Amino acid sequence: MKKIALPLVFALVFVSCGSKTETKKEEYGTPEAASTETPVVDIIGQGESLVKASDCKTCHHSTNKLIGPAHMDVARKYEFTAANVTYLAEKIIKGGTGVWGQVPMTAHSDIQMADAEKMARYVLSLDGEKEH
Repeated sequence: MKKIALPLVFALVFVSCGSKTETKKEEYGTPEAASTETPVVDIIGQGESLVKASDCKTCHHSTNKLIGPAHMDVARKYEFTAANVTYLAEKIIKGGTGVWGQVPMTAHSDIQMADAEKMARYVLSLDGEKEH
């Protein structure tokens, strides 16, 4: 059986290599034009999903003030910078009071910093501003 199997494997390889069917080659551009950047991840979309899945809606609405400020008001108050993303992410995690009145914002210590930053980016994007 081994004597038959070995020639059969070689025959299949030979036939498949010598096949005249043409495969369409994909164009990837020239090496100079190739990007070394990683694919863009939808951080804003992930932040939106995290906000919607959390208890944020208990105190915040996207456009109307509830117990806390509307997310749109937060976006208008803070410039969309890395420093403000970090500041707001820390507020999400640690809570706080005094910026929007005397009602304290509940701490969310179970949220990881990376997720809180995504949430902050989503909120800061609501007024149409891009991060800079």
